[in-house]
Parts: sequence; structure tokens; C-alpha cells
Amino acid sequence: MSISQAYEDHDGLGLAALVAAGQVTPDELLDEALARAEALNPALNCLTQLRPETARRHIGDGLPEGSFAGVPFLLKDLGAEAVDFPAHNGSRLLADTVYPGDSEIYTRLKATGLVTFGRTTSPEGGVGPVTEAAVYGAPTRSPWSHDHTSGGSSGGAAAAVAAGIVPMAHGSDGGGSVRIPASNCGLFGFKATRARLPDGPFSGEGWAGMAMDGFLTRSVRDTAALLDACSGPDLGAPYMAPPLKGSFMDALSRPSGRLRVAVCTTTLTGEPIHPECAAAVAETAKLMETLGHHVEEARPQASTERMMKAWTVIVGCGTALWIREALAKRGRSLREDDIEPVARGALAWAADLTGPDYLAAVEAVHDYGREMAQFFAVHDVLLTATLAEPPAEVGRFRHSSEDFAAYRGGPQGVFHYSPFTAAFNATGQPAASLPLHWTEDGLPVGVHLAAPFGEDTLLMTLCAELEAARPWFHRRPPAANRYQP
Repeated sequence: MSISQAYEDHDGLGLAALVAAGQVTPDELLDEALARAEALNPALNCLTQLRPETARRHIGDGLPEGSFAGVPFLLKDLGAEAVDFPAHNGSRLLADTVYPGDSEIYTRLKATGLVTFGRTTSPEGGVGPVTEAAVYGAPTRSPWSHDHTSGGSSGGAAAAVAAGIVPMAHGSDGGGSVRIPASNCGLFGFKATRARLPDGPFSGEGWAGMAMDGFLTRSVRDTAALLDACSGPDLGAPYMAPPLKGSFMDALSRPSGRLRVAVCTTTLTGEPIHPECAAAVAETAKLMETLGHHVEEARPQASTERMMKAWTVIVGCGTALWIREALAKRGRSLREDDIEPVARGALAWAADLTGPDYLAAVEAVHDYGREMAQFFAVHDVLLTATLAEPPAEVGRFRHSSEDFAAYRGGPQGVFHYSPFTAAFNATGQPAASLPLHWTEDGLPVGVHLAAPFGEDTLLMTLCAELEAARPWFHRRPPAANRYQP
């Protein structure tokens, strides 16, 4: 079997097994990843800050004997601070930021033996369901259709994995930023319970605890192994998640039992969704019935609209904070081309908010978590679509408006396109997007599962069960958009 074919046919754990068996070397896998990057990135625009010489040095120094030793990997160009990998953070204002130390999440990833060689594109400040930041010169596109977005904010990561440049990649999720691109690119995306993964040492929490790291993968087991390697609080963490009930990898082979599954084929506020998305939910509900689960239609009565307004306040304030901190470090005022219109609008909007306004928003988010917990006291899982529509066309959610509140919640805003995912950033519950449906035009449509707070392994067990029942690993983008050795 050729290196290229092995790369195509194996997930991250599979490639690591080939390295361990001496059938392929880390340098050969890196060569393959770089060849794919060179061939595919011009059309996708998903990669940035490539440092192949750093990757070669790490291989030469000797890789840790971890679960992914020798496997090529990419960090999101937002967070995951690393001395060896500067970042733009999706912004011209933050371009080429150099870090004084490594984040805990990168330290744990490095200990698995991964060979990181660069970063993947992200929208400015991680805001939005697309990746079209000006600092990269062009939008990031989906390998399934170059006319459509790969999603956001981990859109570059999703495009790189779906295109086959790497078998898996780092992402982060503050309102769906792992699960949205997973849905758009036909991948698995899992958001763990709040505080399951470390945020330090450069941050105590992101967006009042709503944001956290995650991964884009082609297999459930790769995500499980990455979570096992990275879970647990770091030094000085402000809070921690409930203890896991066994490891994520053990959860893959554990019986799920007969779960009480609530199915919602509308938005969480009762509005209709695109027929393809509703069909994806209905098909998955039938599949879960055949697997022995108790399935019934039910919709949480939590105050989702109030929560989204509060989410917007928190993210607006968070955007203003990073802009002000960046300017303070540079010792100057804001220039016209420093940031894009959405960020500029968030800065102006947040200036009219008070400290009590911010605390009221945090309280509203906490209220929402308590309301949703009542629903999950009688249901083990909530099944919805990941998005209310199939993948958006490139340009639809570009950062061209300074009306930050309308960009999020207006009639054509983000919330109407993505009405599900942010709910579980607010509640802190584990949630996942699974690639179980494709449109007639061949675009991926994800289905979304959420479980009670702390029940990460229960959700992982169910995801593995659905993957086994309806495998997706070998479903790939059109041949014209894939690597041709």
C-alpha cells in the first residue's frame, strides 16, 4: 500500500499504529501532509503559519511515545498558544502574535506524539459561522463545494480534515465553532462539558465559560483518544467538570442502554427548519428507534431567545476586551484597517453596556442552564439538526456589517442559520454533530445530539453506536476537489 493510500484509508489512530509497526515513518507522513497542503490549499485557503521546519525538528528530537506518535496535526489560528507557532488569531490587528509559553492544551497534545506543522484559518475573534477573515486574503471554502463555506469558527480545521490534508485537527467552540464546521464538512465534532479541557495559563475561561477547545475528526475514536489525552483541569483552573464515568475510549465499547431521546424537528423556539435538515433529524430518529432507544417528540421550553441576547452581550464584551488589550500592548489607538466591520461594531456596541449589563447577561445564561437541566431530568438526549439550513454560500455571513447585534440576531443573522449549537455553550452541556445526512446536491448536513451536564461518556457511547450503525468514514468530497498523487 502506498503512503498516499494509507493516509487516505486510516484515521489518526490508524496512522499512529502504522508508525508504531514500522510500516511508515513520521517524516513520510509529514511529506504526505505537506504535499496535500500544497495541492489543495490554494482552492480552500484553510492553512496559515505553516512551520514544516519546526515539525522536522520535533521529529528529529524524538517524539513522545503517545497515542498519536508521528501523526501530522494542525492547530487552529485562535487560542492553543504555542511558542513554536505564532498566530494571526483571524485578525490583522493580531497578525504574527508570538507567545511567551505554551498553552496547557498544546502541551498535552504534544505529549501524544502529534507532529504539528501549522495552523488553520479562523474568523476574526472567532465570531461567526464562516471563516472569511481579511488577514488571510480570501474566504475559506468547503472541499465539498468551493461555492460554500466550510463553517466557522474552526472552518480552516474542518476544511483541512475533510479535504484529507490531516486526519484530524484542533478547533474550539464558543457558540458551535466545532460543531458548525463539522456539519458543513461531513465530520465528527464533539463539544465536551464546560471545563472538561484546560484553558490556561493564558486564560481563566473564554466568554464567561461558554468557549472551550475541541477537535475535528473523521472518526469518533480519534476524538475520544484526543479527549482522553487532554481532559482534566490545569493549574489554577477556576472550576472543573464533574469526574468522567470512565475514559472516552472505554465509552466506545460500552452499551448505551435504552436511552430516552427527545426529538425536535424545529428550532428550539418552534420555527421550521430547512426540509433537508428536518429530514436528517427524522432519519436519525428512526435509526435510534431501531437501535432500541425510546424516541419521542419534545422541545425544551427554556428561554432560548433571552439566552441568545445574553450570549451576544457576552461575546460583544469579549470582542471589545481583546481589541482593547491588543491596542494597549501596541501602545496606540485603533486604525481603520486594524479590524473588520463586525469587530468594530462589537467594540462600539459594548461601549454602551455597563458592568451590571454584563453581569445580567451572565445570570441569564446561568438561568438558561437551570431551565435546560429540568428538560434533561426527564430526557437522556436531545436530537436536533446541527444547523437550520444546509451549508451557506461563501459571502453570506462575511464580516461586512458594523451592526453587531443584527449580525447575530437580525432577520438574516447568524442565530437563524445556527439556532441550536450556542444553547449548549450557554448550558455547558456536552454536545456533538454527526455526519449522517447529505443533500441531493451532495452537501453534508449534520445532526446534533446533546446530553446532560457531565454525561460526556454517555454521549460518546451513543455517537460510537450511531457511527457503527451508519458509517461515514469513507464518504469523501468530490474527486475533483481531492488530492491526486
